[in-house]
Amino acid sequence: MGFTLRPGRHAPLGATFDGEGVNFAVFSENATGMDLCLFDEQGNETRIPFRERTMNVWHGYAHGVRPGQRYGFRAYGPWQPKQGLRFNPSKLLVDPYARAIEGRVDYGAPVFGFVGAPVRGLAGTGAALDEKTADPRDSARGVPKSVVVDDAFDWEGDKPPQVSWADTVLYEAHVKSISAQHPDVPPELRGTYLGLASEPIIAHLKKLGITTVELMPIHEHMDEWSVAVRGMENFWGYSTLGFFAPDQRFATKRPDRHHHSHQVVEFKQMVKALHRAGIEVVLDVVYNHTGEGDQLGPTLSLRGLDNAVYYRLNATDRSLYDDYTGCGNSLNMLHPQTIKLVMDSLRYWVTTMHVDGFRFDLASTLARETSAVDKMSAFFDIIHQDPILSNVKLIAEPWDLGQGGYQVGNFPILWTEWNGRYRDTVRRFWLGQAGTTGDMGFRLTGSSDLYEDDGRHPHASINFVTAHDGFTLRDLVSYDKKHNIANGEDNRDGWDDNSSWNCGVEGETSSEAINDLRARQHRNFLVTLMLSQGVPMLTSGDEMGKTQRGNNNAFVQDNPVSWLDWDLDERRQRLLSFTRELIAFRRRHPVFRRNRFLKGERVGNSELKDIAWFSPSGREMTTADWQKPKAATIGLLLSGDALDWTDDMGHPVLDDSFLVLLNGSRTDVSFVLPNAEWGSRWAMRIDTQREAMCTDGELEAGATVTLVACSAMVLKRVRPSRGSWRPSSKTRAATPIE
Repeated sequence: MGFTLRPGRHAPLGATFDGEGVNFAVFSENATGMDLCLFDEQGNETRIPFRERTMNVWHGYAHGVRPGQRYGFRAYGPWQPKQGLRFNPSKLLVDPYARAIEGRVDYGAPVFGFVGAPVRGLAGTGAALDEKTADPRDSARGVPKSVVVDDAFDWEGDKPPQVSWADTVLYEAHVKSISAQHPDVPPELRGTYLGLASEPIIAHLKKLGITTVELMPIHEHMDEWSVAVRGMENFWGYSTLGFFAPDQRFATKRPDRHHHSHQVVEFKQMVKALHRAGIEVVLDVVYNHTGEGDQLGPTLSLRGLDNAVYYRLNATDRSLYDDYTGCGNSLNMLHPQTIKLVMDSLRYWVTTMHVDGFRFDLASTLARETSAVDKMSAFFDIIHQDPILSNVKLIAEPWDLGQGGYQVGNFPILWTEWNGRYRDTVRRFWLGQAGTTGDMGFRLTGSSDLYEDDGRHPHASINFVTAHDGFTLRDLVSYDKKHNIANGEDNRDGWDDNSSWNCGVEGETSSEAINDLRARQHRNFLVTLMLSQGVPMLTSGDEMGKTQRGNNNAFVQDNPVSWLDWDLDERRQRLLSFTRELIAFRRRHPVFRRNRFLKGERVGNSELKDIAWFSPSGREMTTADWQKPKAATIGLLLSGDALDWTDDMGHPVLDDSFLVLLNGSRTDVSFVLPNAEWGSRWAMRIDTQREAMCTDGELEAGATVTLVACSAMVLKRVRPSRGSWRPSSKTRAATPIE
């Protein structure tokens, strides 16, 4: 393999094919030299020194190199861990800008930069650990290879669905889990990008009412050595190796001498198919840390290219890492090159891969200017002014594991947030904790206490009860304790405090009474989620009773524990039908997905206040009712003529009015309906004692209904009081009256 490097260009970074050859460019501020390493089909390596360096970018052009070429880098410089410098040219390095990556980390090879290994037997050596000495052995056989990619693709006029936040229903899913066991997905597509894009899966999402899939990490990942040494794999993928490369695990084909980079093409095909169905694609991205881990981790990419640039190092001992993530390291967002890496990656996924937004894992880490989280940080400022990134969906996981990392409610105006307070409050309310009633009022109405004062809207609250980490919804009502033995950490991993209730028996049971109660609690959570103001996020499988057998941290479970089980019994089929009906009900009624926060007052010429709160007595709640609630019981009336909202044509958006009654306590509660001034007649639409939506039964104002323990009701006002507002021919109702 004979190539001579021409000077080439310092931009763009990465490997850029121009039809005749490839320009290679890689940043390193502190390296004293850099080699380009090209690999043939047999794995033979050719090293070519870069002779050009412009603004700390090493670059060169290789004429005749084509897409599919495997390559890497070797960086020269001092091995001085105490000064934060970890250069070791014996270690092959993955291009941080690689568009595709091939192969996996082999911990039997000498992939650690130092002599020895964190555990005897790793890295093919029995040598004692010596972090001060660089390991001279070549790591190439154990390091994944970067791959040159041709970005050409026929998008066939693909356009983003651009679903408004008010209409958005998020669905958190793992690419493999959703289709791995689906009987109607062709076997060769199961567990892949094309499996997610297959007709049966898209049909399920559409029938369910999902507008936006939030995919767990699809960046090329690596297994941490601590996972690999247990003989396991990181199934979730929150351990990034390449920020531009789609994970090769989810491609249908493995690379060979004639075919390469299937993951890139198939990811694009997936996005195109989902867009064609009107479904957006949001990526869960992990820019807070990488899989290289702490000082005992392998040298695979950023650590070897310029450790002091890309990672936050301990101020007193720069051989150690500042770790705000619990994963061993934190990216150094104080350095402009690190920020550039993240921003270039984000723009690439929008412009080249056509995704519609991002959910930022442990986003607080990205905003740490010094040690504190700063909402005015450079990271937020750059996104705010960026003409591409400021116009996509931005979702923060608003916490990390560092001091002051819990930042729910504190992100800037363009951002939405996973609302952890919503999750915690809703779980505790349905545990029957009366003291949650006041907080529950905020969570049901978009969390104005968190998001209104900085100019945001209810959609800033991404409401969720479960997510990938933690119990599934079925397990939340079936287990009091985590059961994580299968993860190989003696049940030490995962959260101990889950605010869960097993309804009387731990785990699976044949008791019909307990299973009925669990099913009712499941419906209670779904009703609360879908009828709260804000944006609901449903975790994949919760719509049909997925269980992980009490495992609340299944990140190493690439097996039926994590995969969706599509073989539904009658009870699970009824749950799926209920969830579909519930999401459709939300979609029909904008009163449950308002654009503006509720005020507790009349809006314009509305007959009723936009919201009113009621105690079981049928009277409006007093301060005492809020401060000293007798039970976890609450009623709220949402007025359909007080939305303060116009459609795209400028017409008022009008809807029915609804009374929502929730009883989280473990005793029955008699609830008196409000008097006639609020509506003289009410029709039952939801009663979570039932397994389906209701269309029967009407009640007079002042009637008493029995809210059984752990249940919810939703009633529609069907007969206003005399002289009250009614839609006229000059106004347009948002939906037909049911």
